[in-house]
Amino acid sequence: MKKSLYLKTIYILFKKELMSYFNSPIAYVFIGVFLVAGNWLFFNTFFLAANASMRNYFALLPWIFLFLSPAITMRLWAEEKKSGTIELLLTLPLTDWQVVLAKFFSALAFLSISLLFSLTIPLSIAFLGNLDLGPVFGGYLGALFLGGSYLALGLFISSLTKNQIIAFIIGLAACFSAFIIGADFVLAGSPQIFTPIMKFIGLGSHFNNIARGVIDTKDIIYYISFIFLFLWLNVRVIENREWK
Repeated sequence: MKKSLYLKTIYILFKKELMSYFNSPIAYVFIGVFLVAGNWLFFNTFFLAANASMRNYFALLPWIFLFLSPAITMRLWAEEKKSGTIELLLTLPLTDWQVVLAKFFSALAFLSISLLFSLTIPLSIAFLGNLDLGPVFGGYLGALFLGGSYLALGLFISSLTKNQIIAFIIGLAACFSAFIIGADFVLAGSPQIFTPIMKFIGLGSHFNNIARGVIDTKDIIYYISFIFLFLWLNVRVIENREWK
């Protein structure tokens, strides 16, 4: 009974947070920019390559998410602090985990809705040629895990400041660093002793594995652990209450 009440409270907060995105035109602008940028960049080279594949699209997604994810999370805590509503929110009979999880899953749901609209791309390619569905499934699964990692990191950073612009800039820099740390061009200039560690902790290397259609449990566990770590750090910041 307690568990169902706990989850019901998270769901109520989640629905409230998700609806707040669509109560302003910003959400529609984000989705529009995401779709226009993604479709234009992909189809700009698709017909030249003459290959029924979404590999180039999934190569673009991490970079589009770099800007979209911090833009989604920058207001989640920063705006609450600036307006003073965070004090009212945290005096309600709720646990810090409930609030953090509701904010995270609402942001993830919004990102998933944006991705859902992009399904017109594989449908169009399947109509034009023989599309291999394995890498498509892997690409979207990897995009959700990568996006969730960006969001968890951005949400944590938003909890550290009252300024949305600062939250966006630091979130962008942090997500960029977490993504490229395992990239080949970064590894080439780093001491060889650190190469395995950097490759493992880099978000990009795990995304590339899944996007190829190789679903390895170590990549899934890594993403889940990364998301949990920054949600846990977010809870610790909220529990600390030094921002009051």
